[in-house]
Amino acid sequence: MSTYSEQTIPARPWEGASWWDGPLVGFDLETTGPEPDEARIVTACVVVDVPGEAPVVATWLVDPGVEIPEGATAVHGVTTEHAREHGQPARAAVARILEVLRAQAHPLVAFNASFDFTVLDREARRHGQAPLAPEPVIDPFVLDKQADRYRRGKRTLTACAEHYGVELVDAHSADADALAAVQVARAIGREHRPPADAHHLHAGQVHWRREQCESLQDYLRRTKDQHAVVDASWPVRPFEEDAA
Repeated sequence: MSTYSEQTIPARPWEGASWWDGPLVGFDLETTGPEPDEARIVTACVVVDVPGEAPVVATWLVDPGVEIPEGATAVHGVTTEHAREHGQPARAAVARILEVLRAQAHPLVAFNASFDFTVLDREARRHGQAPLAPEPVIDPFVLDKQADRYRRGKRTLTACAEHYGVELVDAHSADADALAAVQVARAIGREHRPPADAHHLHAGQVHWRREQCESLQDYLRRTKDQHAVVDASWPVRPFEEDAA
């Protein structure tokens, strides 16, 4: 991977190619917890992946301004002490992440995008920044469920990477996960041939995500909790004033 700089972000259009054969921008966050309305960013990565070129990577280590729970540290390896000593202040880091994402001219790829983009949305609001309205977004989590809905087993990024023959080293580090998400998305595109236009695909994923969540909610209500609710919002959950 090459070192990130403004000058190395490809700016040329990529006409005539399906999205899976053109440039893609991977995005991933590691956070303080699993609830996107409350989670704070600990590490972040934006990776610009142009076929035939070395990926261009931007990474951030962030001091979230709160304690990082031991459970979260066990996942991504970053302690509160390390983040405080070496991380950027959250306000500055969030502003820069938003700036870099807004500069991209290519589709954004995030695995389970509704988590990462909702966390970023809440962090933007928390720090007085204008939230991002990401589009088009490509979510390999949604695509895989739609394309191969009856496959048994887990649907985590690690499991999907293994299924589609993508190497994922150092899972749960933002840079490794961001690049793996891009490669899994390309593999799904080439194998299953979803809509080739990223904007059309974005609209399709809104519908597919709703169907998938409704199916899961129905299953949970029949088997575990009759009051279960599965949020189908994608790629960003709507903001509610009392949620933050």
